[in-house]
Amino acid sequence: MKPLALFGGTFDPVHLGHLSVSWEAAELLDAEVRLMPAHVPPHRHAPTASPAQRVAMLRAALQGQSRLTLDTRELEREGPSYTIDTLRQLRAEQGDRPLILLLGADAFAGLPSWHGWRDLFDYAHIGVLNRPGIDAAWSVELAFEIASRRVSDPELLHDTPAGKVVELEVTPLEISATRIRELLAEGRDPRYLLPAGLFDEPSLLAPYRH
Repeated sequence: MKPLALFGGTFDPVHLGHLSVSWEAAELLDAEVRLMPAHVPPHRHAPTASPAQRVAMLRAALQGQSRLTLDTRELEREGPSYTIDTLRQLRAEQGDRPLILLLGADAFAGLPSWHGWRDLFDYAHIGVLNRPGIDAAWSVELAFEIASRRVSDPELLHDTPAGKVVELEVTPLEISATRIRELLAEGRDPRYLLPAGLFDEPSLLAPYRH
């Protein structure tokens, strides 16, 4: 059974940077990757677009391929979108299927500030999306927690349901959702920063235009 990898975010809006690293992770891990939009992200401001608008953008962005899919469960749950709650729910659904939580290097470095962060390893592996040649600084607390969990071969994540950490070298596209929102608000057209499907239906980008 192929692992199930999860890539969360506000996707406000979803852009080519999100899709590029998700696709590369799917290839490196030989996994299905689900993009999972957060309802109320605990560490960020509320999104500009509504949940329904963000789902519509993601559906448009993901059409025509099967490797990346959409999971809306966090939008359907009230209150803050705590990752540990999502992983508990997925584990109950997926049995012993390997689960992999995909995190950017900066987000991973901040893991000790997350709600119930040590419990995450009971439910999933973590795939850290790194820029080639860049080493993120980890706190002593985090480094100690993952010392025995680190593996270098993504194939090893196929053998157990949870508990390991692997670093994945991906090609980051330096695209900022904040900058995209600014461009749209100015009436500009960020054509090559967003998936083509978002331009096929003008109403999809309406939340950002003034």
